[in-house]
Amino acid sequence: MCKHTVLIVILISLLNISKGCKPVKENNKFPNTNVYVKLKKTADKLQYEILKDSKSLQMVTFDNFLTSNDLQLTPKGTLQVTDGTNSIEFDLVLSTNSITHIRVIRNNVPTNTQPMDCVDLNISNLHWYGGPEDRYQYWPVERLTFDNYTYLTKEDHNAGLAERYWLNSKGTFFYVETETPLLITQNTKGHENQLCFSAKNGLPYNTRVNPRTFVYHIGIAENAKVAHMHAVKTLLGHPTGHPDERMVQYPIWSTWALYKTKINESIVRELASAITSNGFENSQLEIDDDWEDCYGALTFKKSKFPSMKSFAEELKEKGFRVTLWIHPFINKDCEPHYSEALSKGYLVLDHNKNPDTQWWNSKKGEAAYVDFTKTEAQNWFKQRLQRLQTEDGIDSFKFDAGETSWVPSDPVLAGDAALSPHQITEDYVRTVGSLGPMVEVRSGQGTQDMPIFVRMIDKDSEWGWNNGLLTLITTLLQMNMNGYPFVLPDMIGGNGYNNKPPNKELFIRWLQANVFMPSLQFSYVPWQYDNETIEISKKITKLHADYTPQIMERFKLATRTGEPVNPPLWWVDPEDMVAQGIFDQFLLGDSIIAAPIVKEGETKRDIYLPKGTWRDGNSKELHTGPIWIMDYSAPLDTLPYFEKIN
Repeated sequence: MCKHTVLIVILISLLNISKGCKPVKENNKFPNTNVYVKLKKTADKLQYEILKDSKSLQMVTFDNFLTSNDLQLTPKGTLQVTDGTNSIEFDLVLSTNSITHIRVIRNNVPTNTQPMDCVDLNISNLHWYGGPEDRYQYWPVERLTFDNYTYLTKEDHNAGLAERYWLNSKGTFFYVETETPLLITQNTKGHENQLCFSAKNGLPYNTRVNPRTFVYHIGIAENAKVAHMHAVKTLLGHPTGHPDERMVQYPIWSTWALYKTKINESIVRELASAITSNGFENSQLEIDDDWEDCYGALTFKKSKFPSMKSFAEELKEKGFRVTLWIHPFINKDCEPHYSEALSKGYLVLDHNKNPDTQWWNSKKGEAAYVDFTKTEAQNWFKQRLQRLQTEDGIDSFKFDAGETSWVPSDPVLAGDAALSPHQITEDYVRTVGSLGPMVEVRSGQGTQDMPIFVRMIDKDSEWGWNNGLLTLITTLLQMNMNGYPFVLPDMIGGNGYNNKPPNKELFIRWLQANVFMPSLQFSYVPWQYDNETIEISKKITKLHADYTPQIMERFKLATRTGEPVNPPLWWVDPEDMVAQGIFDQFLLGDSIIAAPIVKEGETKRDIYLPKGTWRDGNSKELHTGPIWIMDYSAPLDTLPYFEKIN
């Protein structure tokens, strides 16, 4: 070798050392790209690192996969590593200047194994968004704790939505495919400051599917907004239409929280009369629990509603539309409906052909779940609902439940067995969601395309993280960042469980927090407090109605592009590190900031405004962000909000 050649080699080596990088083997590189995957061995773990040129994009730790083998380039252009028995494959989905998208594949997860891949949450430098709906809905979500948590819609944790999607403030997302029998572990002993994805061929998933797959996606973009919009376009999807505009403009009035099951024609009539006599508008009046002959009958109790058709016409003459609370269960004592459904095969059975399950209006083993994975059961259920519309004058429905946890253990479901059991959530929502734009549901599973309201699971009449007012905002953000922009907030003031109805202050602050959300839903009523509450409530409901055009504009944008209706504050400026951590403010679109009071007894709060010029909605004063406004005065009749000036 000549001296010049030796000198060049030495210089190249020194240059690589000075850059802190080592040459990457050719079999670590996706063909005809500048994207690499490298394996890195620590003392007891194996990691993989995604790189673009010399820039590290993401590191993931294999929790229980070790091998001395290196990556190999396969004939189809993927990268693969094996431990001699199991293989992991990396497929480059897309590489552009703005996004790198890789799919990580295990096509065979042997029984009695649980491969787990872990991501460092890097809490000191990053925030995380998405994840499941949760009773203690922290936001950002890195504070949540899960221990081998089966990732399904379920009653536990209030997980009405459990989309398999996480996004961080740096601009990286993770999405786990539906066929994966997914469990997550987060912030537990041995996995502190980590979010771990694992797959296990065990209950409540269908154990008869073998082999199972464990497949997830990693997307890395220049910022979180770009990453999220790519995920919406390629993985999450977005609505194909939008809900009824009148449900946006005027309040929904429900019997539930105020009356619970103590309802009848007289009580509903009195409620309707009080709404109009106190000068309030309505989108509809919803008759909630205990109107049926028995649970699952879908026929009215004559003792409570002797002539529903005539009563519905009476309400409509007063300007009300009439909706009904509906659930997907049939109790065993509800005959002949239970026997009919069982004989026709319309109930979910376990593998011993047993339909027994339990929900909140039954004892253990005394109810069954309609099997919405069967087309015949879907049609039967819809026909019974349509009869309520044609014969009883009902306009639409509020659908409850739908989560997987209500099915019998080890269920037999129709369709692709690998999707069991969360397939029933999707099929339930798609069945009932086809009944029109006035429909509301409380669960979802890959149903972001449905043009219907998705309601938050019941909130308690509390203030804080314990499923209270604060979580109204954080759940709104969680749902939007999982691709569900048409969020119906729960009852104003919460549900008053445990004989604890909202007091005046909580009721008013809750109503104010709703203003720039898509819809208002009353059950507790302003006139049960005092005249001041009535006047403040009229002012606030009018403010919401006045902004209906802006809300509908965002609804229509969501159907075109999938942009959230109520995004987090950083949507205005994804690089704003302060905005990335804000949990008690939210946006309507990208031009209105809502900053409601969410702490008991407070009449002042600090408000953060990101970049741009913002007009105070109350004082009309202009502010140029980024800026903190300290001790903003907000007495009980005042909602702090700001509009962006272009």
